[in-house]
Formats: sequence, structure tokens, C-alpha cells
Amino acid sequence: MAVTRLKRKDRKNHVTSRLEIKTLKLATNIELGSRSKQSKNDQLAKNNLLLDQLTAALRA
Repeated sequence: MAVTRLKRKDRKNHVTSRLEIKTLKLATNIELGSRSKQSKNDQLAKNNLLLDQLTAALRA
């Protein structure tokens, strides 16, 4: 199967979309003082609560 070169516009779109996805992934982290608070029913919050309980049990 032959490999064809992308046209300049398509190369630009490919790189731009890849960078936009990277930026969006980095921007989804919840920061302190952010207006978007993490939900208590969030799976990540449940995991953190369980890990805190386990570490407290190991220390005791």
C-alpha cells in the first residue's frame, strides 16, 4: 500500500488538532480555587477516600 503525502492544509489541521487535544487534556485537571469543584460522588474522590482509610489503618 502506497503512502501518500498529506497536503499542506491537511498537515496543518492534523498538527493543530493534536495540539488542541493535548491542551484540553492538560486543562481538565482540577486546580485549587477552581470554580469547578470535584463531586463527592466522583470515582476519583471515592478512590482517594478509600486510600486515606487504608493508609490510616496501616499507620495505626
